[in-house]
Amino acid sequence: MTESVLTVSVVTYSPGRHLDVFLDSLATATTRPYRVILADNGSTDGAPERAAEQRPEVTLLPTGGNLGYGAAHNVGLADRREGWLVLANPDVRWEPGSLDELLAAASRWPRGGAFGPAILSADGALYPSARELPTLGRGIGHVLCGWWWPSNPWTAGYRRERGSPAEGPAGWLSGSCLLMPAEAFHRLGGFDDSYFMYFEDVDLGARLGRAGWLSVHVPSAVVVHEGGHATSRAAGRMLDEHHRSAYRYLSRLYPGRLKTPLRAVLGAGLWGRAALSRVVGRVGQGAAPQRDADQLETST
Repeated sequence: MTESVLTVSVVTYSPGRHLDVFLDSLATATTRPYRVILADNGSTDGAPERAAEQRPEVTLLPTGGNLGYGAAHNVGLADRREGWLVLANPDVRWEPGSLDELLAAASRWPRGGAFGPAILSADGALYPSARELPTLGRGIGHVLCGWWWPSNPWTAGYRRERGSPAEGPAGWLSGSCLLMPAEAFHRLGGFDDSYFMYFEDVDLGARLGRAGWLSVHVPSAVVVHEGGHATSRAAGRMLDEHHRSAYRYLSRLYPGRLKTPLRAVLGAGLWGRAALSRVVGRVGQGAAPQRDADQLETST
């Protein structure tokens, strides 16, 4: 692998001011040279075009339509088969040195296939960005109880919210900001583009594990993710997409004709939750984070 090759893939969909914040902060996140690919899903605000015109390190690559998050990264990185790949949302702000911190962690974990930073929300809360892979039992408990009982044991176990964050393997990492060796990304065939939005990162983590790679959480690297800049424009559709992707992932854990009744019950439960979310907004928002960003100090 040629470690000097560092490619940053950003999926854009009318990102507005967020894109400039992302690119400005990226310049402070690493001392390495890098290239940025804007995999654009049909922006109409002109922000990707301006970035490509004004910044020599940026290349604009229209995907041909709104392909979704994972599929757009697949297009953007199709020919980038050497070195390191960064996959990110445009509404991420890098803390100084954070990308170099991820790269340093990669040298400590030679079987690492994905490395994810600690992610803070815009209000400073620590987002649970490194989680266990969902199972039927863990998922049911989290979905049913998370919105009204955030500290329930299913949610706490799934989101690994016990104790302070520590560097090490997780089941999966948030796809909003990932570092991956190009070898791992392309051996897997990239993201599964049957997921338009949501759960493509869960599926990626599961496939990395089955292929013998590790997903490594690196809380000493920190980014801030404002979140929702694109999905808030179509909140109802994105709510449905979240539940559709959850069903797609969980139902694939239980294939075959004998498991048809189980998949039917799972689907009914998820679509019932989606309907309830439209009436009770708290249901769709899920469980609030249960850890404070100050806990990062113990792990860095």
